[in-house]
Amino acid sequence: MGWDDAPAHVCRGGDARGLAFCCPPVKPCPVHTKLAEIGMSPQEFVNIKQEFGSKTKLGVGAATCFGSLVWCCKASKPCPLRDMELSANGISHDEYMTLKKQLSEEILKNTNLNKVEYSDEDIQKLATTFDISFDEAKQALDDSGNDLKAAIKNLRLKSL
Repeated sequence: MGWDDAPAHVCRGGDARGLAFCCPPVKPCPVHTKLAEIGMSPQEFVNIKQEFGSKTKLGVGAATCFGSLVWCCKASKPCPLRDMELSANGISHDEYMTLKKQLSEEILKNTNLNKVEYSDEDIQKLATTFDISFDEAKQALDDSGNDLKAAIKNLRLKSL
């Protein structure tokens, strides 16, 4: 399970879904730019992540940099503090990444993204461009949080 098409970290050029892997916005970094792009204040971002953490296993992790797994990076990035907390709390990397995907979805549903509705004609054009079915094109948009640029990037990567 996990999150097969997880984006890069925002600080490495990832799309808005990568906000699930960001630290609290306490220093000048790309998280501020990404939050501005999606129409979310730093405080709203903090509130969403803390609320999500309070309801899930991402709320544990007192020994991590910011005291909760909700602020930790992607599982593919080496981190002994995160991995120690995952192990101590019986959370696999797959479960961790599944929770991070859910966190990403929670963040994105509170943004100015996802407001565009694509017509069946638009989805069919995407399908034709990548020589995939309509349903696969629709799924690619869903998987990318309805972000067309992210869907195209993901489809390009899959076609390599």
